[in-house]
Amino acid sequence: MTVPDAAGLRRRTRDLLAAHPPATTDRTDFLRARFDAGLAWVHYPVGLGGLDAPRSLQSVVDAELAAAGAPDNDPRRIGIGLGMAAPTVLGYGTEEQKRRFLRPLWVGEEVWCQLFSEPGAGSDLAALATRAVRDGDGWVVDGQKVWTSSAHLARWAILIARTDPDLPKHRGISYFICDMTDPGVEVRPLRQITGEAEFNEVFLTGVRIPDSRRLGPVGEGWKVAQTTLMNERVSIGGASVPREGGMIGTVARTWRERPELRTHDLHQRLLTLWVEAEVARLTGLRLRQQLVAGQPGPEGSGMKLSFARLNQEISGLEVELLGDEGLLYGDWTMRRPELVDFTGRDAGYRYLRSKGNSIEGGTSEVLLNIVAERVLGLPAEPRNDKDVAWKDLAR
Repeated sequence: MTVPDAAGLRRRTRDLLAAHPPATTDRTDFLRARFDAGLAWVHYPVGLGGLDAPRSLQSVVDAELAAAGAPDNDPRRIGIGLGMAAPTVLGYGTEEQKRRFLRPLWVGEEVWCQLFSEPGAGSDLAALATRAVRDGDGWVVDGQKVWTSSAHLARWAILIARTDPDLPKHRGISYFICDMTDPGVEVRPLRQITGEAEFNEVFLTGVRIPDSRRLGPVGEGWKVAQTTLMNERVSIGGASVPREGGMIGTVARTWRERPELRTHDLHQRLLTLWVEAEVARLTGLRLRQQLVAGQPGPEGSGMKLSFARLNQEISGLEVELLGDEGLLYGDWTMRRPELVDFTGRDAGYRYLRSKGNSIEGGTSEVLLNIVAERVLGLPAEPRNDKDVAWKDLAR
């Protein structure tokens, strides 16, 4: 098959629209047809939602569909599947796994979550204690995961578990796809400082996972997980936003509409943060252009660092700008939301929720180490556990 150029993609997109008019076609049916036409993610292989086309041409398809009023797949609701599970399945899955999981994932028929962090293995993820023990043609998994976004909605989870405690911690891990509806999977809400339970704890008790749902070789789960983690940081810190998009736009709008709130000090801080937000936006654009040439690297960690710091500083400035109003909080009702909405809530919510930005997707402290070692080339921190079996580590 000839790789399509921009003109070819426009024709293919218009053919899709003609055969499935958005105004009269069921939303799910339209999204399935888009996937089958190779217009979901054009850089993916033929038959898996793509056309083996350059990644940069995705914008051609998106522009045609947006102009026609076509539905999207609600990417914020299925962000873990799109940004983390899909590239990992594509990179390490069997052909059967790719064909089973990628289409319903992209269409949004199946929501995914991530079972990585544990109460005793957050920043030091490789120290995880969840065990997967071989049993015939499958595995039996026992353990606890935490900070799991969307676990209360998810059908599938990407899971890393320890399969060999006799090896050093990075080498005895394997990577699985876990069915969240299986017996032994218990999801409990984890209420946050915002009052909501957007995160969850997940308890795994005797959960049986067939070996056919393992991604990558046994014992090489840490290598597979690096694909997930690098893509996760790009999806969090490198999301596409317009100028004055996100939280800086909310504060700038308040500044323009409420001149009585202005002070010289707040003005200087707003200008500084506006410039930093714009630099971060342009850096994210450059990073996405680099992705055209291959897999994300450690640069995504730098973007995620910047995202977390800026969100926290901007939300703090907004609370100060609003004065007494900034101390109000609209609603403490316990909810289990489907997505995070930073700009559709009040200043108090943004201030509290942004505190999690420096934890989720890798703590800022860990990401600083990654940038130092892999981007700047600085010496690695001393480690005394590199060659010690996991079972012999002090805990």
